[in-house]
Amino acid sequence: MMPLRRLLPLSALLGLAMALPARAAVPPMPVPQVGQATPTAVAAPYGPPADAQAQVAAAFRAAQASGKNVLLDFGGNWCPDCRLMAGVLRLPQVAPWIDSRFVTVAINVGRIDTNLDIAQRYGVTIKAVPTVLVVTPQGRLLNPDGALALGDARHMSAQAVVDLLVEWDAR
Repeated sequence: MMPLRRLLPLSALLGLAMALPARAAVPPMPVPQVGQATPTAVAAPYGPPADAQAQVAAAFRAAQASGKNVLLDFGGNWCPDCRLMAGVLRLPQVAPWIDSRFVTVAINVGRIDTNLDIAQRYGVTIKAVPTVLVVTPQGRLLNPDGALALGDARHMSAQAVVDLLVEWDAR
């Protein structure tokens, strides 16, 4: 029999572990294999800029409830790379995986002159779009080294875009 003084610290640790949000709550799903699929650019993937703050707040509430990470996609409807990346996220091979792993928010930055403060919260200055941030439900940025990596999405394969998202989500 274990002495009581040894049980208390173990039980305290167990209680703490149970109180932490579990990332494991997100069901595993195979990584999408896009093959030679060519995405179609989405005409207007970004809604009105005025809605962004409320959408981000709602996304973090949903992420905390689900254990999913938040994917913040900063861009503009005028941007060919942004529209193409939105097409990658909507590919039939990719969309179910995105939905299973992320709460996604498309944030309209106008002509890179609005909603920039949202990225600044995570230490990212938007210089080009698309800028993609993958953030834990608790607010920790997972891809500080790659937030601007999709800025040339139209010259990347759809699989390369997916592979970056897979990498960032696994951190």
